[in-house]
Amino acid sequence: MFKYKDKLYEIQAGDTWQDVCVRNGLEYALAACVGGRPQSLTLPAAGEAHALTYADEEGRRIYERSLRFLMLIAVEKLSPGTGVRFENTLGGGILVSLKGKDADDAFIKELEAEMKRIAKAALPFKLTVVSKQEAISYFEANGRLDTARLLAWREKDTFNLYECGGLKDYFYGEMVPDTSYVGVFSLVRADREIVLILPDLDTPSRPARFVQMNKLLDTFKESNEWLRILGVQNVSDLNELTMNGNLREFIRVNEALMDMKINRIAEMIIERGARLILIAGPSSSGKTTFCNRLSIALKVHGQKPVKLSLDDYYLDRDKVPLDEDGKPDLECIEALDVDMINTQLAQILRGEEVEMPTFDFYTQKRSGKTHKIRVDTSAPVLIEGIHGLNERLTSSVPANEKFKIYISALMNLNIDDHNRIRTTEARLIRRMVRDSAFRGTPIEQTLEMWDSVRRGEIRYIFPFQELADVMINSSLVYELAIMKNYIYDKLCAVTPDKPWYARARRLVKFLNYIVPADAEDEIPLNSLLREFIGGSCFYR
Repeated sequence: MFKYKDKLYEIQAGDTWQDVCVRNGLEYALAACVGGRPQSLTLPAAGEAHALTYADEEGRRIYERSLRFLMLIAVEKLSPGTGVRFENTLGGGILVSLKGKDADDAFIKELEAEMKRIAKAALPFKLTVVSKQEAISYFEANGRLDTARLLAWREKDTFNLYECGGLKDYFYGEMVPDTSYVGVFSLVRADREIVLILPDLDTPSRPARFVQMNKLLDTFKESNEWLRILGVQNVSDLNELTMNGNLREFIRVNEALMDMKINRIAEMIIERGARLILIAGPSSSGKTTFCNRLSIALKVHGQKPVKLSLDDYYLDRDKVPLDEDGKPDLECIEALDVDMINTQLAQILRGEEVEMPTFDFYTQKRSGKTHKIRVDTSAPVLIEGIHGLNERLTSSVPANEKFKIYISALMNLNIDDHNRIRTTEARLIRRMVRDSAFRGTPIEQTLEMWDSVRRGEIRYIFPFQELADVMINSSLVYELAIMKNYIYDKLCAVTPDKPWYARARRLVKFLNYIVPADAEDEIPLNSLLREFIGGSCFYR
C-alpha cells in the first residue's frame, strides 16, 4: 500500500512508486518513504510506504538537491567550466557563487530561462553505481578536485553517481525522477552572487518571496572570505589538517579570529556609547558564552558591565499561552512579563535601585523572593535571550542607548562545492551533545523536539535578525572534527522505527566524511565550543 495525504492506494504487480503516483494523479509526490528511509519513485513498489512531498522536510531536501543538479546542468551549458558553489540559506533560497564569474542581471536572466527549458524537457535523473576509483577519475578529469578529494576519504568501494543532461555528479541523497518535478523556482541577484529561490512552503506551486537580508549576506561573505584565507572550504580540507597534524594550530587560529571579532564588537559598543547590549540568536548559537566573553572584552576596555537574565521574568506557567500542541509556548514573547521588563530596564539604566523578581523553576511560578540591584549609570547592561532584537522587549529604552547583536552558528564549511552542510544541522549536533552530557536529555528526545525549536526560531528570532547592529558567526570551522567523537555512535544507534530516524541518518551520512580529531585539549577553556562539550571556565 502507498499512503498519500492520509489516503491509501493499491500497488499492482510490476509497479514502480512512480506508476502508483501517475495512475492516481498524485502529482506532488517527490519520493517514497520505505522503512523510515527515502526511496526514489523510480524503484519497484513493494511493501508499505508513504509519499514524501514538499510539505515534508525530507521531501524539501530531495527537491532542493534535484534543483541544484538542474542548475549545474544549465550553468555548464551557458558557461562551460565555470565552477559553482552552493553556500548558505538566504531569503527564501540558497546563496550560489560562480567561481571566477560575477553574476550580472543578463546572465541570471539567461540562466533562469535555460533552467526552465531543462525542467520542461523532463530529463531523467539516472542513478549509476561506479567503483571508487572510477568516480575519482571522472571528477579529476572534469576539474572537480573538491569531490575527487572528498570521495578519497570514504572507505566504500562503490559510489552512486547521478547522470542528467550529459553531466554526472555525486549527491548524498535521493533525487526526483526527472527535471519536470523541479520546475518551480526563480533566480535573484545578490550583489555578485545568485540566490536560487525555492518553492514557497505554504504554496509550493510558486517560488517563495525573496526577502532582502543584506546584513546576513554580508556576514556570509565575510565568513566565506575567511574560509578562503584559511584554506579550508570543504570537508576534505579539514580532514587533511587532522591527518597531517596541523589541526591544533588551525584551532588556535580559529579561536584567535573569534577573539578578534568579539573585541571589535566591544569597541563598537564603546564608540556608540550604548548602555543596553541585547544578544539574541537561535538555539545552540553559543549566546551564553559569547555574553561572558563580551563582558570580559568590555572590562579590558575599562568598562564595568552587568549581566541580567530574562529567565526571572517568566510568567507563571498557567499564564503562558499554549502552542498548537496544547503545551505552554515558552518561546513566545508573551511568556515573559514584558511590562515589568520595560519598567525595570528604564529604572536600571537611570541608576535606580530595583527589586528584581526571581522565578522558581521547580514550582514553575514566580517566587516571593526578590533581590535588589543598582547599576552605575556608566555601566553597560548585557541581556542575552531569544527576544533581544524584538522592540517590544525594550520599547522603554531609547534606540541610541541600545546595541543589538545577532549571533548564530552559520556553517560555511561544505561537504564539497555542490553539497552543503546546513547551519541547522550543525546547531542540532551542538544541542544534542550538550543536552545529553549536561541536561540528562537523550539525543532521541532532542531529535523529537527539534521541529518545535525550529518553529519558535522561525516565528520569534529570524524575523528580527536584520534589526541587529552587528551579526557574528559563532561557527568554528574545526568543530565537527571534535563533535563527531561525541555524537556519531549515538546517531548510528537510532533505529528505523523512530519517527526521527531520517533526520539522524542525514547527520550520519555527512559525518561519515569527517575524520574525528583527538585535539580537544587544544580548545581554550573560554571557547564557545566548551559550552557544548564541557570544560568551560564560565560554568565552574
